Amino acid sequence: MMNAVKSEERAKLKGGPEAVAWVKEELCIGCDQCTIVCDDDAIEIYHTPIKSPIMIVDNNKKAKVLRDPCTGCKLCVLACPTDAILMIDR
Repeated sequence: MMNAVKSEERAKLKGGPEAVAWVKEELCIGCDQCTIVCDDDAIEIYHTPIKSPIMIVDNNKKAKVLRDPCTGCKLCVLACPTDAILMIDR
């Protein structure tokens, strides 16, 4: 049942030339799945310091979408395991 609900939500995602992907940094785990599926090279992984004073993480990665090369194909949204990527109006 949950898969059917998730499929319906993903089918309603906006996409195409009038939309662009956007990453919610707080949800991104830097897994690199979005860069693997992006055929347009519109996503970069960058390093950023972790925001928690109780943990020391040497390698904290986040994804960033480059607006101009993004074609709005939604592949990154579908590949993201944490739902950190959204489609927004250009």
